[in-house]
Amino acid sequence: MTENSKLNIEIYSDGANIEDMRDVAKNDFVSGFTTNPSLMKKAGIADYMTFAKKVVAEFPKHAISFEVFSNKPEIMLKEAKLLHSLGKNVYVKIPIITTDGKNTAGLIKQLSDNGISINVTAIATLEQVKDAVAAFAKGTKNIVSIFVGRIADTGADTTDFVNQSVAITKEHPEAQLLWASTREVQNILQAQQMGVDIITVPPTIINKLVANRGKSAQQVSLDTVLGFEKDIKASGLSIL
Repeated sequence: MTENSKLNIEIYSDGANIEDMRDVAKNDFVSGFTTNPSLMKKAGIADYMTFAKKVVAEFPKHAISFEVFSNKPEIMLKEAKLLHSLGKNVYVKIPIITTDGKNTAGLIKQLSDNGISINVTAIATLEQVKDAVAAFAKGTKNIVSIFVGRIADTGADTTDFVNQSVAITKEHPEAQLLWASTREVQNILQAQQMGVDIITVPPTIINKLVANRGKSAQQVSLDTVLGFEKDIKASGLSIL
């Protein structure tokens, strides 16, 4: 698509349904995939490692993020090493805090010092952004995932948070900034305009991007009433 080819932000698909992943991978602007425990539960994944190995085998040229499950540092370390062993394109997702609120920067540093590419996830403050980038070893490739959509869901203005996160990560060549919890197509353009490196997008929004980007307001209006007409006929309802 001509319009989509103009996007200069990296787009990762967010989900754990293998059929959806195959479908969105047909778009050449999709360069990676992210997953998390909630998405895997929703997709009905029964065996984590079987799923992960299948994804790596099918998408060897895409960046892929798999998340650890444990909150105990010693087990997180073992899980991270196992996930890292699946392929060179794998990033291991480590939440910036555990369920009891403890910072994981020390674990991230340990993994990074061992050459493991990290996707630091669940970030919602600038201090967490700073902790993440400070933990990365020189020469490594890592992702800093800021949960912009979830912060916006609280009613907060995320503009300053995103702008400052961009400024912090630009000073660290080991880090790419990722806009997480995308809510609408407009977020993709917002993230790009603000200088974010990557945005992770659900397949439903990727499909909207493909179908709707570049449509005029008049076409949106026409599509809306045509949809109403289709549903009226299908419902069998009438007023008179």
